[in-house]
Amino acid sequence: MSFRAAFAFLLIFVTAPALAAVPPYPAGFKTQEITTNGVTIHVRVGGQGPAVVLIHGYGETGDMWAPLAADLARDHRVIVPDLRGLGLSSKPASGYDKKTQASDITGVMDALKVERADLVTHDIGNMVGFAVAMQNPERVGRFVLIDAPVPGVGPWEEILKNPLLWHFRFGGPDMERLVKGRERIYLDRFWNEFSADPRKFDEASRTHYARLYALPGAMHAGFEQFHAFDQDAIDNRAWLAAKGKLAMPVLALGGEKSFGTQMADVMRAAATDVTGGIVPASGHWIMEENPVATTRLVRAYLDRP
Repeated sequence: MSFRAAFAFLLIFVTAPALAAVPPYPAGFKTQEITTNGVTIHVRVGGQGPAVVLIHGYGETGDMWAPLAADLARDHRVIVPDLRGLGLSSKPASGYDKKTQASDITGVMDALKVERADLVTHDIGNMVGFAVAMQNPERVGRFVLIDAPVPGVGPWEEILKNPLLWHFRFGGPDMERLVKGRERIYLDRFWNEFSADPRKFDEASRTHYARLYALPGAMHAGFEQFHAFDQDAIDNRAWLAAKGKLAMPVLALGGEKSFGTQMADVMRAAATDVTGGIVPASGHWIMEENPVATTRLVRAYLDRP
């Protein structure tokens, strides 16, 4: 091997970790901007077959779902929005209660002429998906919720006492000024504290999401997602009192080192047909920590007769 070739090989080897990137969506996926409910939602769409909508949570965007979306697109039409205020969606000052965001999601479905879809959700996506299912149960087939509670449902008040959830009450203009230009420092707390192994949430992913959360209005939108929890709890309790529990099949998955079996306990307070499950060797960030197991569990549930 020549010196030049040896040097090139060494350079590739040494720099390989830095070349890692957030997994891309397959080439068959298209992006579009859908204007609905007073907001513009950035949406990825790919595949053919029964529709499934994947909804992300805080600290990430719809980019998180790429490995799962690639698998499901083999026999599903996969729809992946960025929530209002986050990622590449527009960033209004308000509208972060989950009832309003549920209308964003159904508006996206309407624009894509999708009458009914399965839902797969994570973190705050669980809360938005729950509002979709409560308001429009006829439009939801199966519902998979992953590793986050739902305001006002089950042991919500006890969950709020967990000191790890300090950020639920953090925010406001002063806090926005404190984190401006320091978004990465703030977000690292979540990626580190809620991981079974923080190394699994790699540097490329951290850089990618920190850049998106540094966009104008994004941190305000993130804080507002949490500020709306009190209203979300009121809305959810009212829906459950008026309509009763969800009837569609529900899979409640918890990260082994995070919510674990408590996810199923939460959802049994709000749904009649609940299957519990565990994402092994994972904390909260299931698609970074164990995407293979997450995909296997979701796929097996959606494929059930």
